[in-house]
Amino acid sequence: MGGGATREPVRELHRAGDVRRTLPHPVDNLAADAFPTALRTAIQASGLSLDRIQYRLRARGVSVSVTALSYWQSGRRRPERAESLAALGHLESVLGVAPGSLIALLGPPRPRGRVQRESSRVPIPSLFPASEPVSKLLKQIDFTTETALTKLSQHDRMDIATDRGERRIAVRQVLRAERDGMDRTVMVYDLERPGRPFPEVDSQQSCKIGRVARDEDAGIIVAEIILDTPLVRGETAIVDYALNFPGPPYSRGDDSYCRRFTTPVREFVLELQFDPDALPAYCELYTVNPEEQTTTRRKVEVTPNGQAHAVALDFGPGTFCVRWDWPRERA
Repeated sequence: MGGGATREPVRELHRAGDVRRTLPHPVDNLAADAFPTALRTAIQASGLSLDRIQYRLRARGVSVSVTALSYWQSGRRRPERAESLAALGHLESVLGVAPGSLIALLGPPRPRGRVQRESSRVPIPSLFPASEPVSKLLKQIDFTTETALTKLSQHDRMDIATDRGERRIAVRQVLRAERDGMDRTVMVYDLERPGRPFPEVDSQQSCKIGRVARDEDAGIIVAEIILDTPLVRGETAIVDYALNFPGPPYSRGDDSYCRRFTTPVREFVLELQFDPDALPAYCELYTVNPEEQTTTRRKVEVTPNGQAHAVALDFGPGTFCVRWDWPRERA
């Protein structure tokens, strides 16, 4: 494409070369601010704005928001996830610093386990584009025990009908109580295209459906998933529920499925079942990290019988999505 391959200004290349001498040596910087200090130094020496750095990373197929870059250089956040560390390697190249020089300054990762989960927990509404309607709907139900249930595993399966509409979503969760008396979790589903009919939420195993609240204009539904028996601390439960859409014909969403996690989950499996006579032309997964706003993408294979799946381990908080494109319809 015209204008895409502009030559780098000599001024920037010279400055990038100077950065190699200005970066502190890793072993001499054990302070917590070693990484942000070095990153700020490298950015200033490069003469590049954060917008320009983001542009060059995107040209390499790496998506990092300007906000994330700002957080990293200020010390407010630091890259820790696999995709962020991979992006940091590209960032070193863009800034012209020695490979591994910034990564070496990160130090040990933050503590894992329950302390890490609680420190990284994000509010449910913050994961949705329409956060205000979600907040209002959550006030209509009881989700106070949600924060004391650890989601160990999540398995979702979406069935897409021949008419390309959403037919059914089956959900299985493995939950562990962190306090005595935990008896419910919450479900939030965004239709993506308001005006579509809402699905019916049905219990399948070890739970029942409590209060349900809907926002017709926003196309969002929330529901209490109440466990059959309250859990004591350390006890686990497997719950199954389903969202059944009216049809046929089945209403079509935005040709994607997204699962949002407020805290890390050990295992997430997403299955998609397309009709063998109506297969998508392309399918890909992408993830979004709410703290660093980094995005990763990868192609997902669809078998001839219409099956596709994606797996995430130790994922979250963030959004895990699979989207698909349909073949162009002949005129």
